[in-house]
Amino acid sequence: MIELITELFASTDWSEIATESLNTLYMLAGSLLLTTLLGVPLGIFLFLTGPDQLWSNKPVYMLVGFIVNLLRSIPFIILVVILASVQAIIFPTSLPGVADIVVMLTVGAVPFLARLVETALREVDRGIIEATQSMGARVGQIVWSALLPEARPSLIAAITVTGITLVGYTAMAGIIGAGGLGDLAIRYGYQRNQMDITIICVVLLLVFVQVQQVIGDRLVIHFSRK
Repeated sequence: MIELITELFASTDWSEIATESLNTLYMLAGSLLLTTLLGVPLGIFLFLTGPDQLWSNKPVYMLVGFIVNLLRSIPFIILVVILASVQAIIFPTSLPGVADIVVMLTVGAVPFLARLVETALREVDRGIIEATQSMGARVGQIVWSALLPEARPSLIAAITVTGITLVGYTAMAGIIGAGGLGDLAIRYGYQRNQMDITIICVVLLLVFVQVQQVIGDRLVIHFSRK
């Protein structure tokens, strides 16, 4: 068994795997940060402008909701090809890099997180909002002091799910050859039929998923007890 494993990974270039693992980690961390910074406010805005809410505005809610649903309905593998084609038109001499993938990942994930945030805020007891409002709190104070603290466990769970989804997105982004484990798996594992590279890439992606899930679950449990 040991001899079989040794033979399987004998020609593995571990330095390249380490480099692409770091690229995937960079793509994941950068896109998750940007997605959180953009997706959470967008989700809050969708909640506030929704039916019977503090900024209830049906036309605005329907317009923003339509744009969010439109972006969510496009499979990411198609979206990344579209964005890469647009980039090729604007910068014909530049190939997509890791930083470009971060932007593409963010575009694909923000609508996803925004809907999760909106759903999480809807689960907050209406009485808490009304009690805060009766004390003369403004909308910003209600959001910061009542909505977000009450929905914190659900928001952490939403960000965790988004982060795990982004792991799959980074792998799919390898189709345009912009680096990362997905790119490595396609170039070596698929095109050159190197099974060792495929196995390693899959295992590393699973590790990224499991680490996020464990951290997210522990944070949810921690804040749920408060």
